[in-house]
Amino acid sequence: MKILVTGTAGFIGFHLAKKLLERGDEVVGLDNINDYYDVNLKYARLKKLGIDSDKVLQKENSIISSSIYDKHRFIKMDLSDTESIYKLFEDEKFDAVCNLAAQAGVRYSIENPHAYIQSNVVGFMNILEGCRNTNVKNLCFASSSSVYGLNKSQPFKTSDHTDHQVSIYAATKKSNEMMAHTYAHLYGIQATGLRFFTVYGPWGRPDMAPMLFTDAILNDRAIKVFNHGKMSRDFTYIDDIVDGIIKVLDKPASKSQDFDANRPNPSLSSASYRIYNIGNNAPVSLMDFIETIETSLGKEAEKNFMEMQAGDVESTYADTTALMNEFDYKPFTPLDKGVNEFVKWYKEFYGYK
Repeated sequence: MKILVTGTAGFIGFHLAKKLLERGDEVVGLDNINDYYDVNLKYARLKKLGIDSDKVLQKENSIISSSIYDKHRFIKMDLSDTESIYKLFEDEKFDAVCNLAAQAGVRYSIENPHAYIQSNVVGFMNILEGCRNTNVKNLCFASSSSVYGLNKSQPFKTSDHTDHQVSIYAATKKSNEMMAHTYAHLYGIQATGLRFFTVYGPWGRPDMAPMLFTDAILNDRAIKVFNHGKMSRDFTYIDDIVDGIIKVLDKPASKSQDFDANRPNPSLSSASYRIYNIGNNAPVSLMDFIETIETSLGKEAEKNFMEMQAGDVESTYADTTALMNEFDYKPFTPLDKGVNEFVKWYKEFYGYK
């Protein structure tokens, strides 16, 4: 397949592109390489995919070939650049699209909401229109566990209604789901949304807990433990996430025969649209996660216990039954192994012995 993967300088997009290339797919990677976090990490990811940072800086909106993978090309482009996105779709004629690019971060969305509308709403609209105008039927896109918002009943199920988001980031992800369903209904796009649950692993984002905790512990700073540690997350290792994404890309969405318009189930549709949770199906308490990092580092963290942050939730827990039944999705990475792999990479990348 010839696949457009957006966000390939990002955490999940980088790992997905690498895996697709290794199995022989043709990948066009796209990223705007914004400075939400350290761009040097983003360029380092691209380097592992054979993309030279100097060429990226010199050739914005131009395709750059990889020096490692024959079937990989990259373009620095912003999803909200409507004209450029449309031209890219017209020129390349993709077989499938996996949209992972987005303005990330729940907490940052409170400070800068406009960035989320441009990237996550306008940008996703451009992806949908690109698919429609060039007859790309196979679309996979990133949603988020944050769409469950104020829901308390756990595990979170895709059959649950998700109408009470608590951050602009979550609201944009919910809007993506509704937009994709509309395009599936109107234009026959086979759209699959994946609600990611706390992804971690090597090459992860600096604004997420594993990086924040590891950096603080190694540099003798106190870690911030929100809600006094009374939190849990369905931590999911990156390899398990990528395995699920590829399974979905290989089997585009189809219409559900079980959808009842008189009693609509949010997880089903008469259109070629579907939504899945993708997680580990096993939440871990925040304190246990911290202890696992401490064990891997061989060093105890100084802890600064704090109140809950605005826009955050106490717990996430993914019901992944549908993904398991329909795609044989089976997370296979234990927490201690995943954390050890992350810590090993972190020390090597940042020069710790």
